[in-house]
Amino acid sequence: MKIVKYLSWSLRAALFAALFVFALRNTDPVTLRFYFDQAWQMPLIVALLVFFAFGAALGVLACLSRLLGQRREVVALKREIRARDARSPPVTAP
Repeated sequence: MKIVKYLSWSLRAALFAALFVFALRNTDPVTLRFYFDQAWQMPLIVALLVFFAFGAALGVLACLSRLLGQRREVVALKREIRARDARSPPVTAP
């Protein structure tokens, strides 16, 4: 089991190193043009990371309503089970 743990950490380190080198190689400034003649200038890697984080946050927000609905349903079903158990008489062994 320790081999899997070491393999996992070595893959994480390799991925981090690859992303770090990618970030260092993409420091050229880019200009993002918005509406009404607004423009931002920033390094390419910053723009990529900002839009990646924005997309991830948008994905989490999209799943949040379904998750909260499922939690409410689980709570309602647990209440129903407790109410059913309270109404039924206790079972006695012969």
